[in-house]
Amino acid sequence: MPGLSHLVFTHPPVDALFAAEAQVRAMLRFEQALARAEATVGVIPAAAADVIATVCQAADWDLDALAQQTLLAGNPAIPLVKMLTQRVARLDAEAAKYVHYGATSQDVLDTALVLQLQAALDLMEAQLRPLLELLAALATAHRNTLMTGRTLLQQARPITFGYKVAGWLDGLLRAQGRLTRLRAEALVLQFGGAVGTLATLGVQEPAVIAQLAGELQLPAPMLPWHGQRDRLVDLAAALGIVCGNLGKLAHDVVLLMQTEVGEVHEAAAAGKGGSSAMPHKRNPVTATFLVAIAGRTPALVHTLLAGLSQHEHERAAGAWHAEWEVLPELCRLTAAALAHAHDLLSGLEVDRDRMRHNLELTQGLIFAEDVTAALTPHLGKTAAHQLIEAASQEAPRLGQHLREYLLQLPEIQHCLSPDELSALFDPARATGLSHYFTDAVLARRRLALNSEQ
Repeated sequence: MPGLSHLVFTHPPVDALFAAEAQVRAMLRFEQALARAEATVGVIPAAAADVIATVCQAADWDLDALAQQTLLAGNPAIPLVKMLTQRVARLDAEAAKYVHYGATSQDVLDTALVLQLQAALDLMEAQLRPLLELLAALATAHRNTLMTGRTLLQQARPITFGYKVAGWLDGLLRAQGRLTRLRAEALVLQFGGAVGTLATLGVQEPAVIAQLAGELQLPAPMLPWHGQRDRLVDLAAALGIVCGNLGKLAHDVVLLMQTEVGEVHEAAAAGKGGSSAMPHKRNPVTATFLVAIAGRTPALVHTLLAGLSQHEHERAAGAWHAEWEVLPELCRLTAAALAHAHDLLSGLEVDRDRMRHNLELTQGLIFAEDVTAALTPHLGKTAAHQLIEAASQEAPRLGQHLREYLLQLPEIQHCLSPDELSALFDPARATGLSHYFTDAVLARRRLALNSEQ
């Protein structure tokens, strides 16, 4: 039984896709498709393919026995093929000769994994779509909500919350496009036999490959990829990026939930976000899960990336085996992250008043860049910068708002009227291209949505 924290790091529907039973079904799907493809081309008798297909559709496979025999055989395909052959032989001894004909264990396991990954991507893409809608709605609702932009964790200058959300959305739109591309490029058939040359099939190799790819509805690669694992590394990195993007979103939320900031909050619920010691606490929970998941994924991606150069010659000893649980685990983590993100965003509370309040904390210092820009035509860039830099140090020392301090300076009086200076301290006029960039991302989302439909 998994530990109590298991559900933090997985999503039950994706768990089911990578369970032992699902893996066996995927492996048997390959064996069934292989027999049908070879029969269609004339490599094996059609009657033999029918018997093999019938046995492959059986549901009562001894998973415990397969697991134990895997420890002896070195991979799960060997005991499964042996078990399949025995079952076929009970019905037709002649047909048993053609089970797994021309294939190797890695063909079975790699193609089974690809089939499982297809199903997992279906699930994750279905999760991603409503998440993008939530982000688009949030960015639209807060297009004009003023807040402080922060750099190096310090207040920098005004932005809009819609602009911040648009940044989250933009990253996930790229992630969606990346997964769509890799679905076609990375999830391909594996079929090469012992050393990838399919020598057993002779001149009929290309026809069998084409037929098998059609049976499984998978693209046929240029050549088998037993020792060339870049497709899987590419997919692993894409999943890691999704988790990283969601972790960035969540980390922003955690920081905005700090007591001293208090600009957003996770939705309140009974028993959520409390402390075992401090009754007053309202901790980030869902966002914390997302940050934790994002922290786990880089090491998993690294496992595949580090192994890329370790696949010796035509088949690897160890590097291939090290992959087996990595992509399933990345899929579990990504699906969990998408589910947590949906929960987080669907109930996110945004405190506009607190955002506006926090804009005043620096007593005008966050508008220093705007004042410098307004003075530059009069004083030159260097002189303007030096003047406002000194003022930004002196005004807080005197306990004055920067605007009030500047109004007293002769250099300012000669260059700007009081009304012109006051206008520079209006946060609504200081957000730069926040609206433009937000609208551009929202337009991109609408375009993507229309192309999906």
